[in-house]
Amino acid sequence: MPDASASARRPSGELEASVLAALWAANGRALTPADVQRELVAALGADLARTTVTTILARLHDKGSVSRTRAGRGYAYLPAQDPPGLAARRMRTELDKSAEGLRGTVLARFVSELDPDDERLLRALLADVPPDGTGGGGGAGS
Repeated sequence: MPDASASARRPSGELEASVLAALWAANGRALTPADVQRELVAALGADLARTTVTTILARLHDKGSVSRTRAGRGYAYLPAQDPPGLAARRMRTELDKSAEGLRGTVLARFVSELDPDDERLLRALLADVPPDGTGGGGGAGS
């Protein structure tokens, strides 16, 4: 029998993104699942069970997106990276999934599909990094 609530489901990843946004908004304060649940209700009016929030936090921990510390019988969570760091890690993960020998092709296609402003920005960032990758001024290698 089909799930009657399927049409009311959120798009894949939306809850994870909302949970991460709540953690980032806490400005370095670790949140318990109950704290995150309260933040989601306040921000989105989302009526989520605490077990759902706990499951999402556990999945984010398994992916390395959040860290956790003991808080009583449970855990309190912190984001492992800021939003730009998480986006960069996701991009790197996708690149790492590319077939052996196709990494250059994937990168070339990525660059060829950038809009002109993003391409200029990427070229400027790359120009600031020495060929050995040790980093330069304030660019991508820093």
